[in-house]
Amino acid sequence: MARKDGRPDIGKMSFEEALEELKEIVSTLESGEGRLDEAIEAYERGAALKRHCEAKLREAQEKIEKISLESGAQVKTEDFDAG
Repeated sequence: MARKDGRPDIGKMSFEEALEELKEIVSTLESGEGRLDEAIEAYERGAALKRHCEAKLREAQEKIEKISLESGAQVKTEDFDAG
C-alpha cells in the first residue's frame, strides 16, 4: 500500500525492500543532490527505514532456534541467544 506521496508504507515493507530504499536514500544524500528540505525529508525516511530493518532483524533472530543433539540422538531445540 502506497502513501499519499506514492512511496510504500514502511511498516508493510519487507526487510529487503526497506534496505534497498535505504541504500538509495544514502546514495542520494551522499551525492549532495537536491534541495535541503528534500534532504531532510529523505534523512527522516531513512532513519525510519533503518529502525524498520533493525526490528525485522530482531524478529528473525527471535525465530532462530539452535538445534542440538541430546544423548540418544534425540533432536532438541533451544531459543537462539545472541548474547
